[in-house]
Amino acid sequence: MNADRHVAVVTPWYPDPQVTYAGAFVRAQVEAVAHGCAELAVYHLKSWPVGAVGAPLDADPAVVDLHARLLARSDAPLATAGGAVLHRVPALTPRDTRWITHSDASARWLRAFLGGAPLKAPIVHAHVPITGGWAALENAAPGARVYMTEHASFLAELLEQPAARARYDEILERADGFFVVGEPLYERIAAEFPHHAAKLEYIANPIDFAAPRERPPAALRRWLSVAALNERKRIDYLIEAFRRCRDRDPEITLTLAGDGRLRADLEALTARLGVTGAVEFLGSVDPGQVAGLMASHDLFVHTSRHETFGVVVVEALAAGTPVLVTRSGGSDQVLHGIETEAGRLFDVDPDPDVLVDAYLELRERHPAGTDVAAAREHLRAKYSYEAVAQRHFAVWDREGDR
Repeated sequence: MNADRHVAVVTPWYPDPQVTYAGAFVRAQVEAVAHGCAELAVYHLKSWPVGAVGAPLDADPAVVDLHARLLARSDAPLATAGGAVLHRVPALTPRDTRWITHSDASARWLRAFLGGAPLKAPIVHAHVPITGGWAALENAAPGARVYMTEHASFLAELLEQPAARARYDEILERADGFFVVGEPLYERIAAEFPHHAAKLEYIANPIDFAAPRERPPAALRRWLSVAALNERKRIDYLIEAFRRCRDRDPEITLTLAGDGRLRADLEALTARLGVTGAVEFLGSVDPGQVAGLMASHDLFVHTSRHETFGVVVVEALAAGTPVLVTRSGGSDQVLHGIETEAGRLFDVDPDPDVLVDAYLELRERHPAGTDVAAAREHLRAKYSYEAVAQRHFAVWDREGDR
């Protein structure tokens, strides 16, 4: 522990009883660094949408005023990962798609929660710059150093809004350090804001490497997907490719861990394709269950169109399970140099036979032609809790010594 590290984490995403998986990677960061901090406080700006669609936040001033008065008296600190202290901050947000209004609301409600006083910590690390980052900058104490990490997959849509784009430019200017979790985000932000490119750095989401499976799978018949059931993850494509592979090997099964608005459509698709008995829908799973799921299956399959960072890919290999994943941006970066050892990458393509061919090639050369243990060790050096914590400490301490 470093007695000089007093840190505040500001984030719109953090697991809670209603959505246990939301912001699990932020909780992992907190757990990774907590042991090296004298004090670590997390401020979770939980969005509470209010009012009619499109109405401004102050359309009902009585509700807003009451919330502000109650908020300053509502703090009930909770223990969270690594002994850190968690403060839940309900943030009223308008029901609209303008990111500038959500950015303003985040700063406003953190200020109300703090009773107008600044954050006490001399080091502030925020997640999601447009909301958590702006709230941190607007509420940091004079002289505090403010860092932030961008994870968001919605950045392209955000930057199409002129007011949000201008705000993002200001955030980049004011931040003491600006981190991205993957190459796709780095390339996008550097291209959009070349005058800030020198400020951008990589910092990974930490992954638990504590408990790998005892031995690699002998065959690749038990497939697992851990993904939201939405268009970007292309689970319909996965199910169709799975059906074609199962025509060749009827013993293959598929487990889908995750939920979303497409679940009913996907269940209907499995029925139409005649694979209902071979596909299991688990729904949302607690982040603590993911490692066990990975270790109990033979192959992790991920068909996403685009990812900012391949968290689940690293989680699968940390558990000792080979992977079959799309070149979705984040996954390419994670598997750079170890693709053959880890499993197989394949192109994002609408034709399910692209996945089928990739699977058949991987099945043919596994296990002699893979080396998941070597891939795991390569990733552990970069993405383990210890490695990511040391990366944070190096940045925080380097800036403090200047």
